Amino acid sequence: MSDFGKSFTAPMQTSHRIRFSFHWVQSLIKQSIVILLLLLLWETAPRMGLVDPTFFPPFSKVAESWWGLVISGDLYAHFQASILRSLFGFGLAILVAIPMGLIVGWYPLASELLNPVLEVFRNTAALALLPVFILLLGIGETSKVSIVFFACTFPILLNTINAVRNVDPLLIKAAKSMALPSYRLFYKVILPASIPTIFTGIRMAGSSSILVLIAAEMVGAKEGLGYLINYSQQNFQIPQMYAGIITISLLGVAINYLLISLERKFSSWKTNSNQQ
Repeated sequence: MSDFGKSFTAPMQTSHRIRFSFHWVQSLIKQSIVILLLLLLWETAPRMGLVDPTFFPPFSKVAESWWGLVISGDLYAHFQASILRSLFGFGLAILVAIPMGLIVGWYPLASELLNPVLEVFRNTAALALLPVFILLLGIGETSKVSIVFFACTFPILLNTINAVRNVDPLLIKAAKSMALPSYRLFYKVILPASIPTIFTGIRMAGSSSILVLIAAEMVGAKEGLGYLINYSQQNFQIPQMYAGIITISLLGVAINYLLISLERKFSSWKTNSNQQ
């Protein structure tokens, strides 16, 4: 009887693995099919004369140029310069914006004092202030990190404020009925309930940190992905220019997926409660 049970269980486990693998492959195909079709169009359109290959070379030539930059080490140097600037400004924005947003969202007096200033700066495009940052801080690293910091601060700050203000009042009343002190109420209720919305702002800021930095590097820099794209365009190295653009896209996707993973980790309590 035990042998029969083992023989019956083994095919079930194998079938489960096959279904799981097939589901994974099917999901991967669905997620990548549109990208593959776009790459195929990119490859064939210049070769068929639909677009000028001088200004829009086939994808294979761009990939070849990208690999050449990797082998020479130039891409790594530019990538390293950009990612360090971006992460430094982005990290500073998180450290400043989240505590400030929690304070403004929770204390009415802080909201009344700071809201007018926030409304002014939230409607000011970061790139519009780039000349000001360059004039005040020069064309070195400080101005680039500062413009990234400015661009990343407001998405995080505003989402944090909205997250705190939109916490379910029943949760707060229940916590107060248990005589929780203010700091434990903030730590146990307000902050966990605010995390999903805060991470929405962080993901928006992650995209801004790359886009704003690339524009800043095009104005005054001697290295970085923005400098690489601008230099390649000015010297008519078009495949190299597209290689830099692809690198930026891949970097943005990687940052987004990393932030999604962190959000799932910090919001695991929400997932577990939904499953129950």
